[in-house]
Parts: sequence; structure tokens; C-alpha cells
Amino acid sequence: MNTEEKLNWAILVSRWGRNAKDVINAYSQGVLNRSSISLLIYEAEPCGAAEAAENAGIETIRLQRDHFQNNKAYQQKILQVLKQRNIDYVLLLSFKYVIKQDLLKAFPDRIINIHPSLFPSFLKTHKAIQEAIDYGVKITGLTTHIIDEEIDKGTILCQEVVKIKENDTFETVYPKFGKKGKKIVLKTISLLEKKHFKNQKLN
Repeated sequence: MNTEEKLNWAILVSRWGRNAKDVINAYSQGVLNRSSISLLIYEAEPCGAAEAAENAGIETIRLQRDHFQNNKAYQQKILQVLKQRNIDYVLLLSFKYVIKQDLLKAFPDRIINIHPSLFPSFLKTHKAIQEAIDYGVKITGLTTHIIDEEIDKGTILCQEVVKIKENDTFETVYPKFGKKGKKIVLKTISLLEKKHFKNQKLN
């Protein structure tokens, strides 16, 4: 674990990476005081997050799942890359694979995910926003949480509410999640900064 002034973060992205792009752009503008985003591992191309990272001077590495025999081998390579760069925390933003034991053991309570619902609703699904609309809920939102052995479980860190209006569709609701996504991720990083450096003082 880094004991210097800043926490060392890596972001993992499987898709285009809207939230990751927004967070990286905010980081490049000096929003985060005690964190350094030093690595982006991505899979798909084109990738907006990778473009933003390159513009911000953040190292980018493309690792494609189909270049590995299985998910375990893929994540072992990710782990190797993370360890080589002394990463403290890992942020999953649109990372579509279930985290395996090797990563969990190497980064206990330090892998953070964002899920498009308010826990404990609409879990274990890739269609949480649409399911919330179909179910007719008036309030849904976003949750950041620590990854553990169970899918969409783990300690809740932050939550942001998204209101659904009567005539809303996925196309009208989704942009609301984009706006709230950057906010909740930055709030989560700030929370973890405070916890880490508070514990460091106590030790």
C-alpha cells in the first residue's frame, strides 16, 4: 500500500468508458487532491476513456479477453500489470467480467465497482436501468461498493439517486446516470482518500 502523499489508482474498462472518460477529465483538471490515476486498462476500441487518458498523460494498456485462454488467465495478466505499477486501488468502470480470487486476494477491500441501481435493488444484471423502468419504480440510482466474492455485494461506499418520470424511457433516463456517474465516482475516491490517510495517522 502506498504511504506517500497520494493513492495510486488504476481504472479497468471493457467498453467505451463514458464514466471513466469523465472521471479522467476531472482528474486532469486537478479535482483529486490525494489520488493519482496512473493506469487505464481497456479492452474495446474505440475507447473514449483511453483517448482521455492519453491526453492526460496516463498510461494506457489494451488487454483483450479473447487473447487469453480463460478469464482466470486474463485477470492474472491484469494482476501482473497492476503489481508492476504499485497500484493501491482498482476502479471498475464498465468492466464486464466477474473478478476472480487472484485479484481479490491481491487487493482486499481495494477493488471498487459502480452499479446502476440503489443496492439492494436490481442486482446481478446488466440491464438494471431498463429493469427499474419496466418495474415502474420512481427512484433508482447508482451505488459504488467494494468488490468481494459475491456478485453485486460488498460494502456500500456511496449512493446517488436518479428519479424516473412517468414517461421516461431508457434513452431519457440513461443520460441522468452519466451525469451522476462522475459525481459518485469522485465522491467515492474522496471518501477512500479520507479513510486511508486517517488510518495512516492512527498507525
